[in-house]
Amino acid sequence: MHVLLFDDPAIRPHLLPFTFTRPVAALRCGILTIAEKWQQRLSTTVGYLTESYLQAKFPTGPIEGPALVVNGAVCPDDLLIRQVQALQPGEALMDEEFLVAAYLSDATAVAELIQNGFAVTKQVAEPVLAIRQVWQLFLHNGAEIRRDFELITRGRESQPVNDVHTIVYAPENIFIEEGVRVRAAILNAENGPIYLGKNSEVHEGAILRGPMALGEGAHINAGAKMRGDNSVGPHCKIGGEVANTIFFGFSNKGHEGYLGNSVIGEWCNLGADTNSSNLKNNYAPVKIWSHAAKHFVNTGLQFCGLMMGDHSKCGINTMFNTGTVVGVAANIFGAGFPRTFIPSFSWGGAAGFETFKLPKVGEMVERVMSRRHLAYDATEQAIMTHIFEITKEERVWEKSTNS
Repeated sequence: MHVLLFDDPAIRPHLLPFTFTRPVAALRCGILTIAEKWQQRLSTTVGYLTESYLQAKFPTGPIEGPALVVNGAVCPDDLLIRQVQALQPGEALMDEEFLVAAYLSDATAVAELIQNGFAVTKQVAEPVLAIRQVWQLFLHNGAEIRRDFELITRGRESQPVNDVHTIVYAPENIFIEEGVRVRAAILNAENGPIYLGKNSEVHEGAILRGPMALGEGAHINAGAKMRGDNSVGPHCKIGGEVANTIFFGFSNKGHEGYLGNSVIGEWCNLGADTNSSNLKNNYAPVKIWSHAAKHFVNTGLQFCGLMMGDHSKCGINTMFNTGTVVGVAANIFGAGFPRTFIPSFSWGGAAGFETFKLPKVGEMVERVMSRRHLAYDATEQAIMTHIFEITKEERVWEKSTNS
C-alpha cells in the first residue's frame, strides 16, 4: 500500500520559513526527518502531498489505487504504527478532531476526503506528537533522538571506538555506523544516546553529550562543545558551543560562537564568532515572528534562539537577539543586532536592509551547491523563484520604494 504524507493546511503556515522549501514531513526532529520515521517503521517508501511548487522535488509517487494517507506533522511511535496498520478501507484515525491517518481505497480522492471528513473514525489510544510550531522542533528533539536511536539501532551492532585517546562514558548508549572517524574526543552518553552516522567525523578535542545525533558525512570540528539535545544533519560542519539545536543538512557553523534552542535549515552558513541569544535579560517568555499570524507571537518559552530558513548566511561576529526568525536566502552582516524578523531575500543588517536580488541569489546558491557536487537545477530554481514572489509583502522596503 502506498503511503502519502500530507501537509495539514492548519499547520504548515506555522512552520514557515522551513516549509517554504519542503513539505512538513521533510522537517528533521531527532535523528530522522518525519518522513524517514514513517518509512523506517512501515518499511516502505513514502510520497508527499504538498504545495504544487514543491511537488516536482517531493513527488507523490503512485496516486492510483489504495493508499495510507498520514498527517505529515505527526511523529510516530510503535503504538501509533500498530493502530495505523489496523485501519480498514474508509477508516480514519483521529486524535479528538485532529486527523492523524486514513486508509483510502482510492488515493485519487484524497484531497476531497481530507477536506470533507470520513464516515468511519477511530480515536488514537494515546495523544500523538504533532509538530505544530517551529519551536516544537527543538523542544521535542531530545525525546525524538532517543526514540529514533532505539528504532534504527534495534538488533544491530555498533562499530567500535578504536581511538585510544577518546574518552567514552556509557558506551552501551553509543552507536557508530561504518566509516566514522573519532579522534581524541569525549563522548558522554550517560544522559542520552549518541548516534554517529555513516562516514561522519568527530575531530580532536570535541565534547559530545547525549542525546546527540550526527548525520552521514557530517563533521564536529576540533574543540566543539555539543551540550546535548543536538541534531546535526547530513554533511554539516559544526564548531563552537551548541545546545538543543537542529541543523537540517548541508549547513555550516564551523567556528566559535554560541547557538542554543535553535533550528537551522539547509545550506546555511554562520560566520566565525556568530552568537545567538536564547534567553532574555529579564527572563520573560520569548516572542517570535509568525508567518501565519503576520505578527510576533508568544512561544511561552524562556529559552528560544534562532530560526533560520534555507540558504541564509551571516557574516563574522553577527549577533542575533533572542527569538530571531530569518527567512530563506537572507544575507546578514555588519555591526550591531539586526532586527528579530529578517524576511526572505534580505541583504544587510542592523543598519538596514535591501532586497537580495534573485539573480544574485542564484549565483550564490549555484556556487554553494556545486561545492557539494549538487546542481542548482531547474526544479530548485523554480522553487526559489516562487518563494521570492510570495514573500514580497514581507520586504517592507520594497513597498516604500515602489510607492
